[in-house]
Amino acid sequence: MIENTETSDNPLKKQVLKALQRVLTPLIRFALSQGVNYSMLHELLKLVYVQVAEEDFKLAQRQQTDSRISLLTGLHRKDVHRLRSHKEDSNLDSSLVTLGSQLVGLWISDKDFLTEEGNPKPLPRLASSGGKTSFESLVARVSKDIRARPVLDEWLRVGVVHIDEHDQVCLNVSAFVPNAGFEEKLFFFQHNIHDHIAATAHNLMNQKPPMLERCVYYENLSIESINELKTLAERIGMDALKAVNARARELQELSSKLENSTQRFTFALYLYNVDQNNKNEISHTFYRRKSTRID
Repeated sequence: MIENTETSDNPLKKQVLKALQRVLTPLIRFALSQGVNYSMLHELLKLVYVQVAEEDFKLAQRQQTDSRISLLTGLHRKDVHRLRSHKEDSNLDSSLVTLGSQLVGLWISDKDFLTEEGNPKPLPRLASSGGKTSFESLVARVSKDIRARPVLDEWLRVGVVHIDEHDQVCLNVSAFVPNAGFEEKLFFFQHNIHDHIAATAHNLMNQKPPMLERCVYYENLSIESINELKTLAERIGMDALKAVNARARELQELSSKLENSTQRFTFALYLYNVDQNNKNEISHTFYRRKSTRID
């Protein structure tokens, strides 16, 4: 990490910057793979600095000014003024993605759409043949404005469902992130990474109450051990996701009758493994721990 006069005499800030370097590494790798160069990201970074300073670092009873934001961010006052009047580009249209997550959530939790073993049922395409347990009825339970056919066509395209030999729609349980469909993956990428970082940042800034953020990590494992742990984590992890999803749907229905139903909630699951001899890991040996623990 390149040091300057602001960090050389401040050990804590130096540690924070090294941590940010580690966090940013996979994001920059992704950005470069998509043709997003430094100039593009630099302008975006300035915009985010201004927006966060504007929204989260106001003084009580004081109007936020260009000068104060310039002081907080280190950006030139002319840049601050320009960016404060910037109209943010519209975000990724998440309507279909959000609908899809709601449909999957209903399909894996509602008894009408589950087998006796608790697995998602294969669904007849039309209500005329499957009644309230058809794919058409599933879509209608979530939205009256979108027809089932375009949803089915899109899900077949990206691999969320397949059609079996009985012409029934079957959920590919492992395909919560579609095999194709870059926009859908990008939506969940920004949602999941944002919420995970927001939770850890909340805790690092000692905001109350602390948010749940736990992990299990081990080193010096064989590939056979990794494969066994992947299978175990997927099985018990999916059980946890299904249980929380089912209860969240019940509580959402109850909360819809209340005026203060403004809270958003994310409970996530991920698994990552890499060879410790990978160059990207060696460059970050400062962060590797010799002990094994649940954190």
